[in-house]
Amino acid sequence: MPPTLLFDLSKMDLTAVEFNREDIAEVNPQSFEMSQLDGIIWHDLSKLLCLGYKDVTDKEFWVRGHIPGRPIMPGVIMIEAAAQLSSFFMKHIYGLEGFIGFSGIDDTKFREPVVPGDRLYLLAHICRIRSRQFSAKVQGVVNGVMAFDTMISGMKV
Repeated sequence: MPPTLLFDLSKMDLTAVEFNREDIAEVNPQSFEMSQLDGIIWHDLSKLLCLGYKDVTDKEFWVRGHIPGRPIMPGVIMIEAAAQLSSFFMKHIYGLEGFIGFSGIDDTKFREPVVPGDRLYLLAHICRIRSRQFSAKVQGVVNGVMAFDTMISGMKV
């Protein structure tokens, strides 16, 4: 049984976009096919929560080869999207300066496939902040179902 969602998506205006792809590109260095975050819908700085999304299309670089005839978003790309959301939050919203690198992954479970045509919602809670490092619980949700959950860490490099 999956864990409880970090927050209730039914209470969110999922059509709102607080930060779009261009806003994200000004903060996150990933570009071209490695840009895995399309928008940020909402954040709460006081509770260290945020909600972003990735629109999965049939033009993704991995579609042709993973898996031919039945493309499934690779788990590592889902984790990359989670890391990009967490990094954007820490840099642009929280105010951590400098380059943030991905430094760890723990307690990851993939529960449902993510396929072209899906909008992957990314729910994040920054759980721990130290001077140079942070950890975030991130959940991916597609069609109201948890697709993955993980704990990721980032570090100011």
